[in-house]
Amino acid sequence: MDYGLMTSDSDLILRFAEPADCNVLFELIQGLAEYEKLSHAVTGNALILKEHLFSTPKYVEAILAEYAGQAAGFALFFHNYSTFLTKPGIYLEDLFVLPEYRRQGIGKALLIKVAQIAVERDCGRLEWSVLDWNESAQAFYRSMGASILDDWRICRVTEQALTELAIKG
Repeated sequence: MDYGLMTSDSDLILRFAEPADCNVLFELIQGLAEYEKLSHAVTGNALILKEHLFSTPKYVEAILAEYAGQAAGFALFFHNYSTFLTKPGIYLEDLFVLPEYRRQGIGKALLIKVAQIAVERDCGRLEWSVLDWNESAQAFYRSMGASILDDWRICRVTEQALTELAIKG
């Protein structure tokens, strides 16, 4: 499948990440963490990312956005499942565009590309989370047709609490 996308000025290319892109992707992930004031939470590395993108099982997929030959942003996603729809879905874990490339349609192109992949794969929905303080992102997502679900909360168990939960019973 070719998911390449060229803009009218041919400066923007969207493509699936390749193994050689993992260092650049991880740098973009670090840029996202810095933007979200969560740099301290990044504990992984490019080698682990590469394994999860390209080994078996493959846990995630990534689309890299290149603008004028430079890495400008990315979308990282994976499949989930809706029991109510009895269809797979796509969860968009990260969508990020470097600050110097914002407001040029790159984020929009990435989101559209992931939506196209979801439709091609007969997914029932595309979903993601947005930080409550990120009002510009919320406005952007609403303008793209997304609903923000105020009545749902994310539940998360990590690290020691995850280990403790796993050994209960």
